[in-house]
Amino acid sequence: MSLPVTLADEIRACTACAGRFAATRTAHSPRPVAWFQPSARLLIAGQAPGARVHASGRPFTDPSGDRLRDWTGLSPAEFYDLTRIAIVPMAFCFPGYDAKGSDLPPPPLCATLWRARVMASLPDLRLTLAVGGAAMRWHLGPAAANVSGTVANWRVHASNGIWPLPHPSWRNTGWLKRNPWFATDLLPELRAAVRAALAKP
Repeated sequence: MSLPVTLADEIRACTACAGRFAATRTAHSPRPVAWFQPSARLLIAGQAPGARVHASGRPFTDPSGDRLRDWTGLSPAEFYDLTRIAIVPMAFCFPGYDAKGSDLPPPPLCATLWRARVMASLPDLRLTLAVGGAAMRWHLGPAAANVSGTVANWRVHASNGIWPLPHPSWRNTGWLKRNPWFATDLLPELRAAVRAALAKP
């Protein structure tokens, strides 16, 4: 007797962007990385997998993931605990590179096809980390168009259970240096909130 097909299984089988990816500099095939279960308490809402995640099939297996785990205070074992943490980017596949070798933005089609269904399948969420501009705009609306301003206003959003975070890419190292309050004020509060969300019965 075969096992029932889950929503994550459906997503992993998606090829809706095959033509789009074939036309990129990397000319790659879709490989959706779906990492969630209905029991999750913490949602990490990111942008889209990078090339390393495309290769590994596991979210945040790259330096950005190392930085994000440091920000949240989570060990790798805790971070990848599917029963408690859902990692749901705005697009499930690596979008490819542009002509300059930079990551392309998440294709909007992915969120249109899947995001509402995924969010409806996560009834026990206590906390959401909106990582990067695309995730902020989806979870916080048009008012989150300015990433720096939205992160600076983190206390207001955190009071509603959504923490806006810059993308943990090396490209944002300069921003982190220019905004030392992120490390001194936001991160201790974030780590405490993450612990509290995961500790709740």
